[in-house]
Amino acid sequence: MAKIDGEALLQRLPPVAGRLEANAALADLTWFRVGGPAEVLFTPADEADLAQFLNATPEDIPVYVIGVGSNLLVRDGGVPGVVIRLGRGFAGLEVEDEHRIRVGTAVPDMRLARFAADNGIDGLTFLRGIPGTIGGALRMNGGAHGGETRDVLVEARAVDRKGTITVLNNADMGYSYRHCGAPEGLIFTAALFQGRPGRIEDIIAAMDDITAKREASQPIRTKTGGSTFKNPPGQKSWQLIDKAGMRGHILGGARVSDMHCNFLINEGGATAADIENLGELVRRRVRETSGVDLEWEIKRIGLPSEGGA
Repeated sequence: MAKIDGEALLQRLPPVAGRLEANAALADLTWFRVGGPAEVLFTPADEADLAQFLNATPEDIPVYVIGVGSNLLVRDGGVPGVVIRLGRGFAGLEVEDEHRIRVGTAVPDMRLARFAADNGIDGLTFLRGIPGTIGGALRMNGGAHGGETRDVLVEARAVDRKGTITVLNNADMGYSYRHCGAPEGLIFTAALFQGRPGRIEDIIAAMDDITAKREASQPIRTKTGGSTFKNPPGQKSWQLIDKAGMRGHILGGARVSDMHCNFLINEGGATAADIENLGELVRRRVRETSGVDLEWEIKRIGLPSEGGA
């Protein structure tokens, strides 16, 4: 197995206006708090810096993008290639005409929901229930509490692996349930969302209701990665997991949440392998009891540890 060697990789990368860091720890950048390092972590200064980097980076070097790590599992062996994490240069928020908001993809979904509320713009309230960034919402058609990204997206701006900037309209995104049909190589940098007029007090009350429901039903104050598996058509993953007798099941330092069994939790000291193996055990038990093959919603990247799973 190839080892992570960020210093050697740095020699093959172009100069940037942002920051390049070799052998960068990723565990503290994910909600699970597990996983190995990035061979190189790149924080671009802005869209132009990102585009120039992608254009000048050899195509044989793999590139991954992460947000706040809320729905991500980094494997213990680390991530070969370059991990890109968008920061301040992608954090803009601006109200436009016709109750529209233009937003950078590093902005947390919850922050956009609050910004919309403060400006009397309704229709984006559902984003209060998604613990990720706008980039993640675009990439997986993020949704919660009866709303989805495809319901409000006007257009998304992105950079491809050659550094070319493109704009995709809603139809170009190829959205379906928790899926985006846009090419995987695109890195989203900004988006334009359509809202509608609303009373600030009513919008904030609706968001408070979403927050209360999340806190009452989900283990959001634990080291978790959010919903682990997509809901199969016409069914709920948590019900299938419960039926399989997996609620509260423990493997190493990982546990299936007792509160909401479509959440996996790092109980403390878990490895990424513990969490992934527990997830695969859940999938196997659900297949045995219900004949359903659950699909991972959590994104998994990187290599297993040497000698590990």
